[in-house]
Amino acid sequence: MDVDVVIVGAGPAGLSCAIRLMQQAKAAGTDLQIVVVEKGSEVGAHILSGAVLETRALNELLPDWQSMGAPITAAVSTDHIYLLNNAEKATRMPNWLVPKTMHNEGNYIVSMGNVCRWLAQQAESLGVEVFPGFPAAELIIEDHVVKGIVTGDMGIGADGQPKDSFTPGMELRARYTVFAEGCRGHLGKQLIQQFQLDEGKTPQHYALGFKEIWDIPAEQHQPGLVVHSAGWPLDINTGGGGYLYHAENQQVVVGLIIDLNYSNPHLSPFEEFQRYKQHPALKQYLQGGKRVSYGARAIAKGGYNSLPKMSFPGGLLVGCDAGTLNFAKIKGNHTAMKSGMLAAESLFSALQAGRGADDVTEFASHFEQSWLFDELFRSRNFGPALHKFGTLMGGAFNVLDQNLFGGKLPLTIKDWGKDHQSLKLASESDPIQYAKPDGILSFDRLSSVYLSNTNHEEDQPCHLKLSDSSIPVQVNLALYDEPAQRYCPAGVYEIVGQDSGEARLQINAQNCIHCKTCDIKDPKQNIQWVTPEGAGGPNYPNM
Repeated sequence: MDVDVVIVGAGPAGLSCAIRLMQQAKAAGTDLQIVVVEKGSEVGAHILSGAVLETRALNELLPDWQSMGAPITAAVSTDHIYLLNNAEKATRMPNWLVPKTMHNEGNYIVSMGNVCRWLAQQAESLGVEVFPGFPAAELIIEDHVVKGIVTGDMGIGADGQPKDSFTPGMELRARYTVFAEGCRGHLGKQLIQQFQLDEGKTPQHYALGFKEIWDIPAEQHQPGLVVHSAGWPLDINTGGGGYLYHAENQQVVVGLIIDLNYSNPHLSPFEEFQRYKQHPALKQYLQGGKRVSYGARAIAKGGYNSLPKMSFPGGLLVGCDAGTLNFAKIKGNHTAMKSGMLAAESLFSALQAGRGADDVTEFASHFEQSWLFDELFRSRNFGPALHKFGTLMGGAFNVLDQNLFGGKLPLTIKDWGKDHQSLKLASESDPIQYAKPDGILSFDRLSSVYLSNTNHEEDQPCHLKLSDSSIPVQVNLALYDEPAQRYCPAGVYEIVGQDSGEARLQINAQNCIHCKTCDIKDPKQNIQWVTPEGAGGPNYPNM
């Protein structure tokens, strides 16, 4: 199938790109064929975000979004930030001690899954073709030019042989291909390596973000209240923070973000999240409530310093696939949308000029002249300062940098460490004892994965590939007590057979919620996440 533009991923970046392309085509009286492929069973099924939305990009893309029925109605009413001193105590931070980037006046508490469903409707009404359930499995590269993608085969058995239901993937060829797969995109990762797009940049840095949705008693619900926190349960050597947002319909969303450069291999991000909910500052809202949804997703947080070159022959890399999230704001949706819109404007000019399959280098200048560049540049020191100086001193630096200098201090702090190289040996690290789940505020992994509605066809090849099957036991277990047992938020990885002396890594791929943490944190970079059969993975209803 030959089209003008293929967009990989129906998230905020990909859909904003599609909408902007079609808006320009309609205005110019030009016909464009634009296809968006999405690996989730439906648009929004794989979208997980906090999310407090800044509407700056949406105001530009669809100025009448309110009258158009966008699912964006819960305005932020109150903003609280706490330092959790320990398991019982919390100190609320005065506004002047909080970086301006973390203030949320004028923003909205939303489900980005539902926002993306609505954006897909707007795209389709303009003539964009959106195909959910079709993962982009392979790149088409000819003569060092990206010519499109190949969707995944359907009906392949676990033995690698076609079943009776076999349907081959389709080649989608395009004049340009836009990659908007989200954080640690399967094809985006390949493109960065193949075209050396990150040359001279600091390594991308990541965090793992958890999210649950709770129904809570009416008397505990404060519509529009936004709570952020730093400190406990994370120790001084582990970066991250928590959040709790009061959404609509007596619901709150609660989550914890943990930087993936943590050093103790005994740490379990999932268990830290379960501890977090026990703190009185959070418990006061959750007690008596019912957990109704769970999910987790990696976050690209390297920001400006880690941004790769976003253009290459035949296409563009946008949104969290490139790493446009502004971690100083803990927000990436408005930046992803703007990057998709800038991509669309650059591509439309190239298409109008009769071009195709070249490097749209003018995208770089469009980006550098935009508010997106300015925002990311002003926040360039935020994450590196926290990594270099720690939570307290790094936080103090960021207040100075953001509140007094507007992000324009004449220095740039860079973090050249790689997240997968940060682990200490298990023998040199303190063991961590986690309490058993109480079934009230804290839960186990399997009951949590159940709430994510995750499903994969069982008789299919494992989509979590080991480059060397001996490394999990001979290296990772021996040196780090195989951290995959703990960093995976879905119980995918287990060491079995230790008692018999025949330890091996068992991969429960059906549990995978596509967070990409294993692809990021494995200390030997031995695990490669590839696309499973179409529509596999979580089916988040309102994340």
